[in-house]
Amino acid sequence: MTRLCEGRVAIVTGAGRGIGREYALMLAEHGAKVVVNDLGGARDGAGADIGPAHDVVAEIRAAGGEAVANGADVSDWDAAKGMIDQAVAEFGRLDVLINNAGILRDRMLVNMTEAEWDAVIKVHLKGTFAPSHHAAAYWRDLNKATGEGANARLINTSSVSGIYGNVGQTNYGAAKMGIAAFTIIASRELRRYGVTVNAIAPGALTRLTEDLGGPITEERRRRGDPRWVAPIAVWLASEQSAEVSGRMFEASGGVLAIAEGWHRGPTAEPVDDPTVLGPIVADMVAKARRNAGMNGMDLD
Repeated sequence: MTRLCEGRVAIVTGAGRGIGREYALMLAEHGAKVVVNDLGGARDGAGADIGPAHDVVAEIRAAGGEAVANGADVSDWDAAKGMIDQAVAEFGRLDVLINNAGILRDRMLVNMTEAEWDAVIKVHLKGTFAPSHHAAAYWRDLNKATGEGANARLINTSSVSGIYGNVGQTNYGAAKMGIAAFTIIASRELRRYGVTVNAIAPGALTRLTEDLGGPITEERRRRGDPRWVAPIAVWLASEQSAEVSGRMFEASGGVLAIAEGWHRGPTAEPVDDPTVLGPIVADMVAKARRNAGMNGMDLD
């Protein structure tokens, strides 16, 4: 088997279970040395238990790979830096950061509490920003010291809930759309250091999603296996992906696709009188493509 990530060093956050676990295992299978980060919180982010991270490390080592556990809260600024420092101290470098950690606190907007909003935004948005900042600073300094591109990869986790929209997830969707924008902007900023930045909107049956979407049939379980998501993450982590940056990949047992960003639709000449806007807006809306549903296709 061709090992796509031979000798590369990767951090995967939220890697104790679900999709992150599959990322860590497949990266190790392809030769990467892995820092397995997981705070070990519950689905809603409560509590902490580094046990799942240690379990994944044990699996990797039992298969002949190299890995270490990390229990940092990715939204903690100093702990996020410590995670980057640990990778460099343990394995001598850092080539890949996959920001995967996340929680759910779903609620309709009128019922959502401030705490439910803040917790999701903190884990997803700050939990992407903090590790990314410290990794980017490391790669910038490496670029300055060597005069060569870092050939590094930053891979974020978005969601179809963010890029297309899903009822009951204004907090989660806002965070995931923010991560999509973060990805595009960071890809433009970090290219000078030899760093690509992409995002994955995964679809899988995990503890975050097992009670969503109806009964769990055998077919749903098959299509929801996280193994369908891991290959694109491993390929993006490899040196083969050097020419791909600023892209959002949808990945599941049902589809592998690129989600295209916002594009300008129908236009009109600007006016300075709001009273004449009615028919102008109506004409633009009639010509505009409808917003997409969760499957990425136009809403009916």
